Amino acid sequence: MMYKSFGLLAGALGVLVCGIGDLLLRSAANMPNGLSPHLSNWPFWLLGVVLLTLFIQAVLAAARPKPDPLLFPMTMFLVSVGVVMIARLKPDLLVPQLRWLVIGLLVLLVMLRLNNYVGKLCRYQYIWGILCIVVLSMAILFGTEIGGSRNWLVIGSFRVQPSEFGKILLVLFLASYLSDHNSVLTETKNKILGFSLPQLRFIAPLAAIWGISLLMFVLQRDLGSALLFFGIAILMTYMATNNLFYLLSALLFFAVSAVASYFMFGHVQNRFDIWLNPWADPTGGAYQVIQSMFAFASGGVWGVGFGEGQPSLIPEVHTDFIYAAAAEEFGLIGSLTILIVYALFFYEGLKIAISLNSADKILLAGGISVVFFLQSFIIIAGVTKFLPLTGITLPFISYGGSSMVSCFTMLGMLLALSRK
Repeated sequence: MMYKSFGLLAGALGVLVCGIGDLLLRSAANMPNGLSPHLSNWPFWLLGVVLLTLFIQAVLAAARPKPDPLLFPMTMFLVSVGVVMIARLKPDLLVPQLRWLVIGLLVLLVMLRLNNYVGKLCRYQYIWGILCIVVLSMAILFGTEIGGSRNWLVIGSFRVQPSEFGKILLVLFLASYLSDHNSVLTETKNKILGFSLPQLRFIAPLAAIWGISLLMFVLQRDLGSALLFFGIAILMTYMATNNLFYLLSALLFFAVSAVASYFMFGHVQNRFDIWLNPWADPTGGAYQVIQSMFAFASGGVWGVGFGEGQPSLIPEVHTDFIYAAAAEEFGLIGSLTILIVYALFFYEGLKIAISLNSADKILLAGGISVVFFLQSFIIIAGVTKFLPLTGITLPFISYGGSSMVSCFTMLGMLLALSRK
């Protein structure tokens, strides 16, 4: 299986090298949409990415017991698509993205080196819960508003998004708390409408973490992260308890909260109105969504070709709308390929989870898989107008250092757990 893994990785790196090569040829021929000639240092960082990738694959191949052979090649395929699209859309951001990618790969190496400690992280449940609240509150206390959301910490030219690391802490807390209190959370003490419920004092810490986290995101006007954190909490609780009441009550709570937020917050009302009828304000608040729809339409089945589209008409196309840019230039075939890789990644993560032998590790692996699934679903659904648009990143593809480092951290934890 490892030989197939090397083959898949070679294909993933081929996407990266061929994409950059195409942009260089365009630049040499003075064609539009080529790589900017004034860029420097990108060959050094690109070489570093390739060498680090091959080294990590060699480490994974030599590891005993064997980790999952498919997760890393699939990740590098998504990363390659992201780097190539960023080089195409925002050439000045190519070097920063490659730099963050190198840091992410180094973090992955550290996580693989600490393989024996990953399974022991779930021993410190309340530490993770408190740290999650502290990390998220930093954006409220010291954050800077960018793009309408107060969810960034800015120190000079350095920017970090605390929610990207808060979701890791949330998964660690939920995996440890739910596994430790599984018996009391599933034990029948009360019944409401025919559903079995445990004692309130066992649900209270869980509900407190959910509520505080969601409140912070509402105050930050970061609705995408609020939806992501809420989905993670509910799905992990359902995985641990198999109690339908938690799922149904969460959906009811979400519906009530959504209606209340619509009337309380203007930006929520604006997002929802744009989702219902973007043509009411095609040159204003709905401009991004409409241009994204045009991009999907012009891409057709096969796409207009790499470097031949006009995705730059979409503001912030390298972050929130990078999937629309890929759909325009690679068409339905390319966009479906990305979706299939995300689905396979989620499937592999669940396979790892159900193969483990302790509840905390099962929930940790399942929770990490849910993070990748939910995050990719929420942003793709927003870009395709299936859901109201929320400003979160597409894992491994969108531009962003915080997202890249946090995703590789979770990947390292998942690979470490897969070494049974």
